[in-house]
Amino acid sequence: MNTKRFFVLIVTILLGVNLSGKDLYVSVDGNDAAPGTKDQPLASLYGARDLIRQLRESNNLKEEIRVIISGGTYFMNEPLELTGIDSGSDDFPVVFIAANSEEPVFVGGIQIENWEKVTDELWKAKVPEVSRYGLYFEQLYVNGNRAVRAKSPNEGFYYLKEVEETVIDQGKDRIPAMAVQNLKLSPPAASDFSTFSKNDYHDALVTFYHKWDNTRKRVTSFSADSSAVCIVGTGMKPWNKLDSTTRFTIENYEAALDTHGEWYLQRNGDLFYMPRPGENMADVKVYAPLIEQFLVIKGSEEKVVRNLRFENLRFEVAGYRTPLWGNEAAQAAAPIEAVVMLDYAQEINFSNCRISHTGTNAFWFRKACANSSVTHCYLNDLGAGGIKIGDRQIPDNPDDLTRNITIDNNIIRSGGYVFPCAVGVTIFHASDSKISHNEIADFRYSGISVGWVYGYSESPSKRNTIEYNHIHHLGWGDLSDMGGVYCLGKSEGTSVSNNVIHHVYSYDYGGWGLYTDEGSTGIMMESNLVYACKNSAFHQHFGKENTIKNNIFAANLRAQLEATRVEEHLSFSFINNIVWFNSGTLLSSRWGKFNIHTDKNCYWDTRTKYIRFGKLGFKEWQASGKDRNSIIADPDFVDPQNFDFRIRNKVVMRKIGFKPFDYTKAGVYGSYEWKELARFDPELADHFDETVKIIEQRTNVQQ
Repeated sequence: MNTKRFFVLIVTILLGVNLSGKDLYVSVDGNDAAPGTKDQPLASLYGARDLIRQLRESNNLKEEIRVIISGGTYFMNEPLELTGIDSGSDDFPVVFIAANSEEPVFVGGIQIENWEKVTDELWKAKVPEVSRYGLYFEQLYVNGNRAVRAKSPNEGFYYLKEVEETVIDQGKDRIPAMAVQNLKLSPPAASDFSTFSKNDYHDALVTFYHKWDNTRKRVTSFSADSSAVCIVGTGMKPWNKLDSTTRFTIENYEAALDTHGEWYLQRNGDLFYMPRPGENMADVKVYAPLIEQFLVIKGSEEKVVRNLRFENLRFEVAGYRTPLWGNEAAQAAAPIEAVVMLDYAQEINFSNCRISHTGTNAFWFRKACANSSVTHCYLNDLGAGGIKIGDRQIPDNPDDLTRNITIDNNIIRSGGYVFPCAVGVTIFHASDSKISHNEIADFRYSGISVGWVYGYSESPSKRNTIEYNHIHHLGWGDLSDMGGVYCLGKSEGTSVSNNVIHHVYSYDYGGWGLYTDEGSTGIMMESNLVYACKNSAFHQHFGKENTIKNNIFAANLRAQLEATRVEEHLSFSFINNIVWFNSGTLLSSRWGKFNIHTDKNCYWDTRTKYIRFGKLGFKEWQASGKDRNSIIADPDFVDPQNFDFRIRNKVVMRKIGFKPFDYTKAGVYGSYEWKELARFDPELADHFDETVKIIEQRTNVQQ
């Protein structure tokens, strides 16, 4: 016990203070006018917050406060907002915790009942809140699953044929302040737009997939003669325009309601749903979101929120409502908020909580957050990503930089349903944070993104640790330019180690395991296992003095190693790695032209001993000054066909100085039940493999 805590203990004993703390109780049968005792509990988190404030004003509370919440379903009609006055202290935190062995569930929506049969395949319910209060929701959850807002095509995408842009107002930036895009369509898409009613133009949304971005827009008009639609907003980004490679889907128009699991909401409150096989509409539980956020912890420069804990709580059903002009393209869906937002917050900890069925991200430790954590939490069915750390703008005051955030032993799975370009875990401008032992899977873009400065300008994102994460089944062929771990900018002291990354598959370019993008500097990538990625296990676009050491790169599809922009300085060191492959090439792009230090590596192609290093044979490659002490040898993996990459050839390890690492430690740890929950659905894995197989076959035919 430290001196401060010992002194507090002595004083509290002398003064007769109750060390057990102040317990307040919350129950679904409670009343927010009650005193919050076990016999007379409160009814909500709002009531608990308000009572704590009252008690502090009258009693000057100096003890730990525990809000003990009984099991049951609590409906939320607004976010719980906590400010600096709701803080605990180092010795006496405020704890929101489930009662022993009970599961309180906080639902941010309304339950929809009284379904009526329209046809054998179509059902209808009236939602009066839509017409009365303007609750025109955009997500729907049925029996714990996200239903599909009626869309076309039901599978896959439409393609743009041609794009013409007319700038209305250039403004002062590279991106025009306002412009109109005229989009020429292929016949199937044009046919869909020809079915639009007047109301469809108000409410239908088109989601465009272009490179690493999504743009979400309403359609202004459609011309049947030219098979073209118009959209309005800011101008296209010069570096990522809509063009003939852009794909899109159309959602939320009545004619699109044509398959099981889809729903459509009219403005008068009539909700239509086509049940999935096995769903009995007499006993389904259907929820529509009422709120977008569960919890807002909002301090200020003058009064930071401190010392709060949330344990064993479950939050479900939140939404997102698209702005009138839609959403412009934004890498990693960067502006999109979370259901738990934190600003000017320190010593805030979430443990063993669950967040499911959202329209946005789960957590965002945004401005001036520090010394906080998310541990042993389950985040799934997310409209965007899992956890975001740091602000998108570098703070003027260095003390306001978000730092020391720990994200450990969480399951972060199945996201990007509203914003496909969202990321599992994103670090913007933040330092000294640790992302460890997480299960991150089933997103349409990157798994972990670190850094937010493009190029070699100074970045505050230093000394972040990414270790022992299991990152897999990303991309699904929907977007391009993605990585299992994606790094950006000057990041001295950042380490990426002991992660297992696999099954990353992009639409076009990308689909890398480890990816050092624009200006990545001073990053150590060590003892990672990367396999079954599309274009390569490791790719550096451009960067400086990174170290790629002691990794296993195996069985990637198109190539194993890739580098793009040649620079005069030392781009990276590539040492003590094992590279094993049975398809594609060893190198891609400009690897052979890079200023790199590469040595003491082992290379093995199961198809031939005569591996090509670009256009060079191995001896020619060594004569050029590369890999002089490297070897071509079989590491003798135990069962590489089934992704067992334990190494039996100890001679190889000794020759190249490879230090074996236990890659089975990546991912979550703890109870058997927790590990089982993290286990990926085999049917979903098979679906991913089949998706990859179809795209690869199609690509080979085209080539």
